[in-house]
Amino acid sequence: MSNTVKIAVAQINCLLGDLAGNAAKILDCAERAKAAGAQVLLTPELSLCGYPPEDLLLREGFFRDCAAALDKLAAAVRGISVVVGHPQLAGGMRYNAASILQEGGIAATYRKRNLPNYTVFDEERYFEPGAEPVVFEVNGAFLGINICEDLWGEQGPVEAGAGVEQNDAAAGQRSRAWRADAPRLARAAGAEVLLVLNASPYHTRQHASRLGVARNRASETGLAVIYANMVGGQDELVFDGASFAMNAAGETTHQLPFFQESLEFVEVVDGVPQPGERATPLSFEASVYGALCLGVRDYIGKNGFPGAILGMSGGIDSALTLAIACDALGADKVRAVMMPSQYTADISWIDSREMVRRLGVRYDEIAIKPMFDAFLAALAREFQGRPEDATEENLQARIRGMLLMALSNKFGSIVLTTGNKSEMAVGYSTLYGDMAGGFAAIKDVAKTLVYRLAEYRNTLGEVIPQRIIDRPPSAELRPGQTDQDSLPPYAVLDAIMSAYMEQNLSPAKIVAGGQREEDVARVVGLIKRNEYKRRQAPVGIRITQRGFGKDWRYPITSKYQEKF
Repeated sequence: MSNTVKIAVAQINCLLGDLAGNAAKILDCAERAKAAGAQVLLTPELSLCGYPPEDLLLREGFFRDCAAALDKLAAAVRGISVVVGHPQLAGGMRYNAASILQEGGIAATYRKRNLPNYTVFDEERYFEPGAEPVVFEVNGAFLGINICEDLWGEQGPVEAGAGVEQNDAAAGQRSRAWRADAPRLARAAGAEVLLVLNASPYHTRQHASRLGVARNRASETGLAVIYANMVGGQDELVFDGASFAMNAAGETTHQLPFFQESLEFVEVVDGVPQPGERATPLSFEASVYGALCLGVRDYIGKNGFPGAILGMSGGIDSALTLAIACDALGADKVRAVMMPSQYTADISWIDSREMVRRLGVRYDEIAIKPMFDAFLAALAREFQGRPEDATEENLQARIRGMLLMALSNKFGSIVLTTGNKSEMAVGYSTLYGDMAGGFAAIKDVAKTLVYRLAEYRNTLGEVIPQRIIDRPPSAELRPGQTDQDSLPPYAVLDAIMSAYMEQNLSPAKIVAGGQREEDVARVVGLIKRNEYKRRQAPVGIRITQRGFGKDWRYPITSKYQEKF
């Protein structure tokens, strides 16, 4: 006689630390799932508290409050089994755990075995590994529990490309080599289906890696995999959702949407997920743009800002940032400010005015020449006999930063900075100037990708004037200035930056790959020299496998130089 179980996957956006709010969201999903005939609700990793809690996990009070919230949630669960992720303090040890809530109590608790400690993950800092598998029975179906990295196990990421991911995965593999394989342990304990709770942050290659890992594990164990991933923004991380179900043959039977909450149902008959809904895959540009919009929306919304303000320049970076902000928040919550100087080209005014007209945002113009002249007059005696240089250029950027921060203080809106990853890498930005602000929307977006995203956004509706995309980029801080006066062509800069910073290749290997030695030496040297600037930059959204944030940790003070 066959057994059938209906499993609901709750792809939810959790607010870190909002224990009552997250519990209410989980309970609401449980009630809706029960009404739809589901017997099990699967939630993401640490769904009760949000992910990653970071050093909140060093505070006993946090564990105590999580335990109280878990007990309260368990008491409210009736008529359905709910698998909920939460931190657990037991016997003086801290665990990343998942509990099965049934009929007003906690039926069992699983503790994550494999603790990731690479890229943005620091779980070995906070947790101890678990030991025992957990399998529970519903309607004659035996369901095993794994948590995120447990599925990746000893093999590390697959289909991830060369460079830092493979290097970090290898390090993680060595550190975890002694641990037993969590999916195989679940199978040995009688599991027919593997339920996997995840808080797997987005980057451009991550979803393909997840599918590859699940396919390998399904093939190795003969278990179907039901994968529930968190969705939402948390500081620099974005969780893209994209949960799925896969049968033991490695075929995806269900695909939940990207970048939005969803409650989806998977019917499992004799351990086999039956075909269901499959969301349309996103293009590369659409997925990056969706991540940026979600990151902006949640950072501003979850932190209680009434809106966003940014400086318009007539250039591509501020234009893309403005489009993202409007799509994320709505035009009524966005304000653009043009702050022209004597070096601002007429087309910068014209194109900025046209773009804000198309978007319908509030727009103001504040000329900075009077303030610039006042600063120069105040400094005239100190600067006497010295030629103009970057000092005067940076002064203009700092005046603009000061004006934006004044408006932010007065009206409460957060300043979105508009610098891209290429600029952040080589220091083509001004401390306390264009770097001044609260959130860096395109901080991890290389300049060449900025153009691709602008073109993509215009396919949805032409909001960015074509001339902004076509004109040579310029900071407009001196007559006739272009970015390429000071930097290699962006195609060259971005290729070297990606190879060195994202893929972790040595300068010698980058040269062997076809780049000129003088260009590599210049870009690598600039990356190293500008670490002090990046440490003072606002947090920004991570969309690549390595951003200038949690997974980039280089010393400011260092004399080390790699040989070519």
